[in-house]
Amino acid sequence: MANEVMNVVPQEMEITRPGFESEKGFALLQRMAKMFSMSSIVPETFRGENNFGNCVIAVNMAQRMGADPLMVMQNMYIVYGNPAWSSKFMIATFNTCGRYDAIKYKEIGKRGDDSQGIIAWTREKATGDIIEGPAVTIGIAKAEGWYTKSGNKWKTMPDQMLRYRAASWLIRTTAPEISMGLMSVDEAEDAGTQQGTVIDLDDAMVRAEADTMALPEAQPVVEGLRMELPKAEAAAPAEPVKANAKASGKAAAPAAELEEPGF
Repeated sequence: MANEVMNVVPQEMEITRPGFESEKGFALLQRMAKMFSMSSIVPETFRGENNFGNCVIAVNMAQRMGADPLMVMQNMYIVYGNPAWSSKFMIATFNTCGRYDAIKYKEIGKRGDDSQGIIAWTREKATGDIIEGPAVTIGIAKAEGWYTKSGNKWKTMPDQMLRYRAASWLIRTTAPEISMGLMSVDEAEDAGTQQGTVIDLDDAMVRAEADTMALPEAQPVVEGLRMELPKAEAAAPAEPVKANAKASGKAAAPAAELEEPGF
């Protein structure tokens, strides 16, 4: 029996993912962050040895969001000491999350005066329900002080600012986990000051909703609409594979470790 060959049965491979959950994952996270900190194409906030910690946080956030780390870094800004997303990144992330239809916009009020506004809305794919965010109007922008801030775009680009703010408020009230609780850059700039004092945007959203309840245009886009989705057929359960190493003369190998390529 000395010449008998023992067959090795490979077991399921262990995958090391970057993150804070394990020592190996944390080491991999640091290696990835170091590579980005040495790159010349990442924003200055993440470039260089002094910003290594910023890279670690950004890579970890990208892993939690299922996004590309470079894309996260290119769309994250520091406003008055706090991180914030670009509005277009928040909208793109929401539109591609798979749970909702792409954001759409409903105009309310009269163009050119304080009643001009936008309501952002979407449809939940699982139920077909129409979901509307709080209305945003020029009157609200003036009342909150956004319209008169130096260097703002509310006077020169009101349509775009209304849509950006309405989309941000829809995301914050419908799926805040997508933005991970962070504001958009426009929100942070409008709400904050150089001294770091921040106005509570949730209070502003409540006041905005109360102010626009009387507007006839601020009605649900579709009432009672439901979408029935076809039920997916359940996949047949796979038969369990039984391996008896003792009976077959096969020895089980220790779990192999595999580090996934990419980010």
